[in-house]
Amino acid sequence: MAMAMQEEQRVVVMRHGDRVDHADPLWAANNPRPWDPPLTDAGLLRASTVASRILADGFHIHRVLVSPFIRCLQTAAQAIAALSPLPRINIKVSIEYGLSEMMNTQAMGILVSQIAPSIDRWFPDMSQLEAALPAATIDHSAEPLYQEVPKWGESVWEARSRYASVIKALADKYPDENLLLVTHGEGVGASVSFFEPGVEIYEVEYCAYSVLGRQQHKVGIEQGSEEEGLKNLRVLSTSGPTGIHYYYTTPAPAPAPSEVPDR
Repeated sequence: MAMAMQEEQRVVVMRHGDRVDHADPLWAANNPRPWDPPLTDAGLLRASTVASRILADGFHIHRVLVSPFIRCLQTAAQAIAALSPLPRINIKVSIEYGLSEMMNTQAMGILVSQIAPSIDRWFPDMSQLEAALPAATIDHSAEPLYQEVPKWGESVWEARSRYASVIKALADKYPDENLLLVTHGEGVGASVSFFEPGVEIYEVEYCAYSVLGRQQHKVGIEQGSEEEGLKNLRVLSTSGPTGIHYYYTTPAPAPAPSEVPDR
């Protein structure tokens, strides 16, 4: 017997907040882990503010999955506090290495590319990473799709494809939950360009987010019997209001009648 699912699943894909090395160009040169800058104070505030906006959209987030980079962990911690203002709202959180930054020079810069071949461990143990998250929310039973950070040297296209496959796999893994995936700019871009054909992304702001969704439907599996299933994910948010900006290289598809326009 199939498990009961909610009629509509929502997947929010969010970029981290403002990173300190973009505010202080000398930060990377003076730190032993130049690939992993934290958030600025403005970034912490932005993460909380944007998460409050997501809460106001009218659906609850059940689970947060987050890239292991500290800027994403800090963003997730701020978002969880804003998304669960009441004790009765129980959010589960876990780290997903598949949501990591693009592992290439384009994302990390020349300095990191020069030392990347000699880096044995990009991150500390999982328990140390989890220390940046609210302890009561951590789901220790969750198995990540990726057991480690992707290998250095992936192309931009390979990274975008990775993000799209991870987003789809996580939605399939937790079909009866609304998800918040905290990741990086290219991940947010891929969440639109791979699920909305004919789109060209030109800007993804800090804490920009997309909203994907799909509806439950009946799937016939044998003569005279049916099983609950989910339709393919589609982009519900639009260019601009949530901080991601794009245009259509082909005519935009008509919205489904059940969709509610963004505020």
